[in-house]
Amino acid sequence: MYLAQTDTTVGFLSQNAKKLSNIKKRDPNKPFLISVDSFKTLKNFSRVPKKFKKEIRRAKKTTFIYPNAKAIRVIKDKHHLDFLKKFEWMYSTSANESGKKFDKNFAIKVCDIIVEDIRGFFEGKPSRLIKVGKKRKIKIR
Repeated sequence: MYLAQTDTTVGFLSQNAKKLSNIKKRDPNKPFLISVDSFKTLKNFSRVPKKFKKEIRRAKKTTFIYPNAKAIRVIKDKHHLDFLKKFEWMYSTSANESGKKFDKNFAIKVCDIIVEDIRGFFEGKPSRLIKVGKKRKIKIR
């Protein structure tokens, strides 16, 4: 499991959802956001509704929940993308215990590998969250 600065906030990243759930002490049935490196990778997880293709392609710092209930964000931030390209996709979640604020000491203690770029670690505004269906969309956050 990695501790890294994502495009929005400090996050835990892994391809193992169970490990993320255990570390965050959160319900293992609650799904994680999936960060992907490209629209080609996005196609492996979900089909983008035709009506929203252009909007999804142009959106920045926005997570979309697709009709198959997967929350996926295509990363466009240069620094985070450089890291993510090595894996193509990863589950992503904020680097804190479930329901608590970010604690750098906790995050460093529980992660396997720390990935720090020139930006360092900072808590930013979370991504927008939009649920898209075949015909309509709903802004969740």
